[in-house]
Amino acid sequence: MTKSFLPESAPFVPGRRIPLASLAERLLGAYGPQGWWPLLEHRGSNPTLTGRLTGYHPGDYSFPRTEAQRFEICCGAILTQNTAWSNVEKALQALADQSLLAPREILAVDEARLQQAIRSSGYFRAKARKLRAFCEFCLRLSGRPPSREQLLQVWGVGPETADSILLYAYAQTEMVVDAYTLRVLRHHGYQRSQSNYAAAKAYCQRNLPRSLDGYQEFHALMVEHAKRLRAAGFAASRKLVAD
Repeated sequence: MTKSFLPESAPFVPGRRIPLASLAERLLGAYGPQGWWPLLEHRGSNPTLTGRLTGYHPGDYSFPRTEAQRFEICCGAILTQNTAWSNVEKALQALADQSLLAPREILAVDEARLQQAIRSSGYFRAKARKLRAFCEFCLRLSGRPPSREQLLQVWGVGPETADSILLYAYAQTEMVVDAYTLRVLRHHGYQRSQSNYAAAKAYCQRNLPRSLDGYQEFHALMVEHAKRLRAAGFAASRKLVAD
């Protein structure tokens, strides 16, 4: 039987005090698998049409399949700091078009050229430095997966970036709690307004089954849900309660 997903812009809003795991299940049923992390060369379709039209892989958790894809995800996690994903896509594409989307190439290119390539992502001077720091770290790994503690020692890599790299690039079951997730958790009463990253992450880990696909979908669904709530207006969205 084919599932009927909500229209692109319609947000799903559950009844109050629904368990977090039930919220995750209902959002998946309402919006469908999200297919994160999008990749430049993958021809999969975007289930939400918010961002790239291709690159997503709904229901397929086998990515990344190559070291190049892994590195692209890591770069995307760094470049997406404080900017919209559409800006990151442009920066990643510019790096790829100039054959710079690899650790040694980024370290070898001159600063002005690197900054120009990633200019669309904003804060391009700082992010160029962050990319170089990560590339040096990446080469020292020699193909080994990093620990969270190691990632957090890299200049420019904070908790959210480290967790995104682990969850999507290295297929580690590490919960990611970004600004969208916090917004949704607060909106539905799961977290207080003053909750921080660590507290929200711990809460999600306590209340969700631990699995790679579950963590990936939960994070992606939080982003999609927050965008739909914002588009509808939080007050208006409360009328769209699903039983």
